[in-house]
Amino acid sequence: MSQFFIAAAHKSSGKTLVSSGLCAAYRRHGMRVAAFKKGPDYIDPAWLARASGRPCWNLDFFTMDHDEIHSCFEERRQDADVAVVEGNKGLFDGLDVEGSDSNAALAVRLGLPVILVIDVTGITRGIAPLLTGYTGFDPDVQIVGVILNRVAGPRQESKLRAAIERYSDLPVLGAIGRTSGLGIEERHLGLVPGNEDLDAMARIDRIADVVEAGVDLDAVLALTADHQDPVATPSAMPSALSSSKDRLVRIGIARDRAFGFYYPDDLAAFEQTGADLIPFDTLQDKNLPLLDGLFIGGGFPECFLEPLSANARLRAEIKAFIEDGGPTYAECGGLMYLSRSIAWQDRKLPMVGVIPGDTKMWERPVGRGYMRFRATPDHPWPDVRATAGLVYNVHEFHYSSLEEIDSPLTTAYAVERGHGLDGARDGIHMHNLLATYAHQRHVAANPWVNAFVNFVRAQKT
Repeated sequence: MSQFFIAAAHKSSGKTLVSSGLCAAYRRHGMRVAAFKKGPDYIDPAWLARASGRPCWNLDFFTMDHDEIHSCFEERRQDADVAVVEGNKGLFDGLDVEGSDSNAALAVRLGLPVILVIDVTGITRGIAPLLTGYTGFDPDVQIVGVILNRVAGPRQESKLRAAIERYSDLPVLGAIGRTSGLGIEERHLGLVPGNEDLDAMARIDRIADVVEAGVDLDAVLALTADHQDPVATPSAMPSALSSSKDRLVRIGIARDRAFGFYYPDDLAAFEQTGADLIPFDTLQDKNLPLLDGLFIGGGFPECFLEPLSANARLRAEIKAFIEDGGPTYAECGGLMYLSRSIAWQDRKLPMVGVIPGDTKMWERPVGRGYMRFRATPDHPWPDVRATAGLVYNVHEFHYSSLEEIDSPLTTAYAVERGHGLDGARDGIHMHNLLATYAHQRHVAANPWVNAFVNFVRAQKT
């Protein structure tokens, strides 16, 4: 098989475009492609999943230990012909000044050769010292080639190739021009998610066309061939705390254009517990299915204010389910949807109305990045309440805040890093609802899915 790490000098260089294009192009040629994304992210993995035709798995130093990262990579690439890992930000970027959590560190730990995607806007000969610096900075990082992105035309491309050939040993594996309409649209918090883009597969096909025309696919495979068979490693992922499948619980999950931020690890964990996830559409469905519990993940509800608000019947059923004690978990966009209203730009429309506050969107991020919180004795799930005081590593990405709160809030988390609700608290607990701005990941240090399913089961009996 071939396996490689797609990195760049800085963010917004076109890594997702190149990675998605490569995944789709190799898939066209009948190859099985395993896609991975470094760091906490829902949006890029959604595009990689569509391009590869299978789930994209996150590899994250903050929420996973080293054994978990290695186990996830080994397990999920087992039947693949090509494994593609897309980095985040720049190759050597990370929280640690020593680089222990950087893209480079992940590539080294997994033994992956690196292909650099360079945005060459405004660059000609200057690419030579850039590549010289990157190849010489860390001798443990195996940079094997470069793909030039956003090339203005043949003249710039020839100058770039001449400079690279004169001053570097790196092969140029491809050059991609500035093709109008090719890129994936960006908005606050990054790229538009694939679940929102009704033209997603057609867009991926166009990207694959351009990448296949501009990149030497055979050269990439030859340079990144791994002649050792993948070796299965014992899974370091958390096992279910309650795996009894004779007590089936039905948990509704909002999966539509407004809500699509779900990790495949989390969805697999629900299945392992014996829970039956029942998808519903907050934009189209008029009624909730028959449920024992409810899960509303993240997304961009502010972009769908009119259809969400217009679906008053479903909003009323969700409110009644929660107020009647139906166990519910909501993250970020889900929290916003459960508030009284969402205000964005010149619009303010009513939402579910369980949470006694209004969501206001801002121009700049309120909470963005890694987050740590400590569980409090007010947590509704007994498995987590028993670990009160334990610190969990999570992440948050929101441009909104909860305003005009007209009654005291009981909260389940004390924020130690990040913002949450107000810089000190997160995790609204009312009825049997837990609603948080944090995004959790089901990992060994935080098997939250098990705790939630156990809570749902307990409420059912």
